[in-house]
Amino acid sequence: MKTPISSTEKPGFHPRNPHRFRYDYKQLISACPELASFVKLNKYNIESVDFANPDAVKTLNKAILKLHYQLEYWDLPVNFLCPPIPGRADYIHHVADLLASNNKEIIPTGKTISVLDIGVGANCIYPIIGHQTFGWHFVGSDIDPVAIRAAQKIIDSNISLKGKIELRLQSKSSNIFSNILTPGEMFDLSICNPPFHSSQEVALEGTNRKNRNLNSKTEKVPALNFGGQSDELCCDGGEAEFLRRMVKQSSEIPDRVKWFTSLVSKKSNLSGIYKALQKAGVKDVRTIEMEHGQKQSRIVCWTFL
Repeated sequence: MKTPISSTEKPGFHPRNPHRFRYDYKQLISACPELASFVKLNKYNIESVDFANPDAVKTLNKAILKLHYQLEYWDLPVNFLCPPIPGRADYIHHVADLLASNNKEIIPTGKTISVLDIGVGANCIYPIIGHQTFGWHFVGSDIDPVAIRAAQKIIDSNISLKGKIELRLQSKSSNIFSNILTPGEMFDLSICNPPFHSSQEVALEGTNRKNRNLNSKTEKVPALNFGGQSDELCCDGGEAEFLRRMVKQSSEIPDRVKWFTSLVSKKSNLSGIYKALQKAGVKDVRTIEMEHGQKQSRIVCWTFL
């Protein structure tokens, strides 16, 4: 008979990730009192929130960002993507190790490290975590002016973020790096959470499936993925086509970014990505596997240097 695990640590998360433990709702409510109305005992008699309720998820995020990242303000426009912070933090900690691999295994910190976030979104979550944890300077791009305005409000409302994160509007949706990088600009790292659905219909089915898994009792059609504009979740050809374009366009600026990286949600897309990278003539490719509960994903990293 196996001995029950008493630790509250969740398996699969990066060892530096502060969110690898079960949520401490007492501390979170202390940081953000409005969370209290959403916290209930679940069927296991454990404190939790209803993860099928977008307002509960957004308020939980506010509390996490106040408690762990010292943000005074964070909010989203209606129907924009509300990110799962533990998984986003894992991406940042894994790419910090990637940078350390070229720096005598020491994670480089401070404003001299420049990171490009492709598709920063209204939530601005990667730059928030990356700057507050490691002091990196970020440039965030997005094709949606509403998302840019919302992210800018987050930056302007938090003294710790002012001057540390710069936002740029991508005027042409088919471009990824063009129109964003200024002449002679260099980055240590680029990160991306690409749109992974090929259409709005496919995205909606994915959300319906998620809600069924969460045993949601609501009969209303849910907002996509707890919010999410079509360009956050969908693009022609889905994740595979977006990444094919990213690889091709990265080969046009091989010496401007030391490490290009992207999340890859679907394992079936890996073979196509590797073929595209081989064709592009990259010097090194690394794949970082991530597993959070039942969700599996990976970060694909490549360099031409």
